[in-house]
Amino acid sequence: MKKKVAIMATNGFEEIELTSPKKALEESGAIVHIISPEKETIKAWKNGDWSESYTVDKHISEVQAADYDALLLPGGVINPDQLRTNDKAINLIKEFFKQQKPVSAICHGLQSLIDADVVEGRRLTSYHSIRRDLENAGAHWVDEEVVVDSGFTTSRNPDDLPAFNRKIVEELYEGKHEEQHA
Repeated sequence: MKKKVAIMATNGFEEIELTSPKKALEESGAIVHIISPEKETIKAWKNGDWSESYTVDKHISEVQAADYDALLLPGGVINPDQLRTNDKAINLIKEFFKQQKPVSAICHGLQSLIDADVVEGRRLTSYHSIRRDLENAGAHWVDEEVVVDSGFTTSRNPDDLPAFNRKIVEELYEGKHEEQHA
């Protein structure tokens, strides 16, 4: 059976942080859906300006963690700031962690995880500007290309995408993880 991955994003996501992992996951044989609080399309951010629009496969109200094998959260400054104030998005993130399914986030994408209360005690990385926010939420932040903590994969920025993509594909096919962090 093919693995299914949800990429949760809204307007203002960093384009390459969605398109590059999506391509890697699809090339590995996974079915990938863009899920969003928006209906129909969401608009990307690239090089400091708006970019292409992308089709939303499923509205966030139509899905649950049980429908997918993994969750990916791309960054961008606008995107996670919008998602972190959306109760449905936060609850969905919590469900993926509760079900111990692989979750991955890159750059600013980790901001939503702070509001989901799932970073405490976890070893992770992110864009450097949100380091203090993550540490204040109880995370153990490190400056590394890619970090995995019990199926939770994080990276710092688009430069890390090759390593991030390899690791998220690996984690997807490993499946559920028992929590091991303190």
